[in-house]
Amino acid sequence: MLDAYYDRKLARALLWVFSALILIFLMVPTLIVVPLSFSASDLLEFPPRAWSLRWYEAFFSSTAWMAALRTSLLLGILTAAIAVPFSFLACFAINRLGGRSANLIYGLLLAPSVTPGILLAIGLFFVLAKLKLVGSLGGILIGHVVLAIPVTVIVLHPALSRFDWAQAQAARSLGANWLRTIWGIMLPQLGLSLTTAALMAFLTSLDEAIISIFVSTGANSTLPKLMFISLRDQIDPTIAAISTLWTVLISGIVLFFNLRDRGQVR
Repeated sequence: MLDAYYDRKLARALLWVFSALILIFLMVPTLIVVPLSFSASDLLEFPPRAWSLRWYEAFFSSTAWMAALRTSLLLGILTAAIAVPFSFLACFAINRLGGRSANLIYGLLLAPSVTPGILLAIGLFFVLAKLKLVGSLGGILIGHVVLAIPVTVIVLHPALSRFDWAQAQAARSLGANWLRTIWGIMLPQLGLSLTTAALMAFLTSLDEAIISIFVSTGANSTLPKLMFISLRDQIDPTIAAISTLWTVLISGIVLFFNLRDRGQVR
């Protein structure tokens, strides 16, 4: 019995060590970027020989960077506002239909997540070119929504599957139409899942680069695209400063929603 106890203790210790090594492997590249962003040098160097905030100042004082930041934030909000209602209604239909039709719809909704990003971007470029939407905010938004839908469906489909549909049927039997049933019965109970789906859609849009490279131009260029172009043409610590701010922004959003879900933020 004691031998089994020590074996479990050893296995648990090895699991913690293995998890810590994976975490270090994933976090170290991100953590290295942070000191690079405070370098006073004109080049990326680690560790920095002198410290400065010049690259943060360069970012916030740049008209191009600020325009790209506004575009990315706006696209993230619009993507979440479109992808979540669409995915909710799609998952609603999947749950009500059942059978092969539901499986077919579910597979189509998840298709963009298993399609190589470069192929999706090329196909979207030609479609938007036909519609004369290449470079427009609407065209980029379409691409971001296409990528966000699989993520939101993955979040909302299990939530609707676990929902007690007897409540909806009771509301319908008392004279409520489907719109009132969804608004008054379903949405309040699915608030956490809907919030999670919106957050995932927002973050998916913020981090998207491939489609933006193909279909965004000029004033509608997103921050990830501008970062890619900057890395291609000239590498300077401004990229490190932007990456640090981007990481802080995304981490802050995720932390806020996690704390709110636990009831620690009102």
